[in-house]
Amino acid sequence: MPTNSWTPAGSSTTTAPDLPAIQRHTVRVLIAAQILGGIGMGSVLSIGAVMAAVISGSEALSGTAATLSTLGAAASAIPLARLAQRLGRRTALTTGALIAASGSLTVVGAAALESFPLLLLGFALLGVGVAVNLQSRFAATDVASSQRRGRDLSLVVWFTTVGAVLGPNLIGPGEVVADTLGMPDLTGPFLIAAAAQVAAAAVYLVALRPDPYLLSRTLPSDPRDDAPGMVRGRGALIFAIGSIAVSHAVMVSVMSMTPVHLVNHGVTLTIVGLTISLHIAGMYALSPVFGWLSDRVGRVGTILIGQALFVVSLAFVAFGAESPVLVTIGLIFLGLGWSASTVSGSALVADLVTGAARARIQGRTDLSMNLAGAFGGAASGVVLAMVGYSGLAWAAGLLVLLIVAGATTMRTARPLSV
Repeated sequence: MPTNSWTPAGSSTTTAPDLPAIQRHTVRVLIAAQILGGIGMGSVLSIGAVMAAVISGSEALSGTAATLSTLGAAASAIPLARLAQRLGRRTALTTGALIAASGSLTVVGAAALESFPLLLLGFALLGVGVAVNLQSRFAATDVASSQRRGRDLSLVVWFTTVGAVLGPNLIGPGEVVADTLGMPDLTGPFLIAAAAQVAAAAVYLVALRPDPYLLSRTLPSDPRDDAPGMVRGRGALIFAIGSIAVSHAVMVSVMSMTPVHLVNHGVTLTIVGLTISLHIAGMYALSPVFGWLSDRVGRVGTILIGQALFVVSLAFVAFGAESPVLVTIGLIFLGLGWSASTVSGSALVADLVTGAARARIQGRTDLSMNLAGAFGGAASGVVLAMVGYSGLAWAAGLLVLLIVAGATTMRTARPLSV
């Protein structure tokens, strides 16, 4: 039987854990690692599509950067969740960050060899870093109080802004690094990203103690839980996971084709990097606001706010496709819509799942999210070639309608044991 006690390393006495202090420490560690891990993600988003087009020789294959990255995240979501379930968040997050670092180095090798298959492998391994970032947001909820769950989750998501916004702007410094080392063009940011991922792994390994997930399993069950390992409301859980997945597909489909669209209109890579940086700032900068809203206004209401922001975004992109300024504004709103939907949807998943089922359902959530993103990234290149950038925005709008329809028809089912 779990007890309300915890014995720190090196201590001979059993004391009740200071959960608020442990939670504050956990959030600080996750924030530090998220800043480092975000650098690799930002590099892929900004120049991955351009590199894929250059090495493959086909613009239609430019979406493979986002596709393989999200497939890598999808493929690693369940294994990382199972690893966390068995050995804790610290082991899972450290392992994932090291795999992502190897992905950065694989991309560099692929560029040197001009090997498109090897490049795809590198992007897939880099996607594990995305899965790590996603699992970190759930790690912030392991011992959080229900009243602050959305805010703590969103705070960890917010600090990804620093690394993710910095990543696209490493093109200039990266070129200096690549020139100094005699490496191919565009590879410098990936060298920096590899070092950042290794540093993130070190932070997880050394500082994430006590492990929040392992500690949460030693605590008494919430008296409001019907039984350990329950899902409250099957319909609500399906809607929560679906809204996260579909919102991610909307974001990836439009974002992944923006660098190609802008380059084709004569925009420099530096400006492309700035545009993606502003988009990523939209994804993360206001996440604490959306976390607060989800705690105060409600999870579903905040998800619908995200869909309204998507509508604004897609209108800017569709009607202003020929204007880099309007496209940039559209991408900022695209990031805001993603943030509201993902933060509130993730908090809803954390609300609905208890006990031993938590890590497993969270892994399935990330798997669904990344498979949807992979579909969006793969389809976006084809849609761009067929109907152009504006047409891509209108197609993404159809996905927004699915979420709105789901919110209006959602019914909460009886608790279901998993």
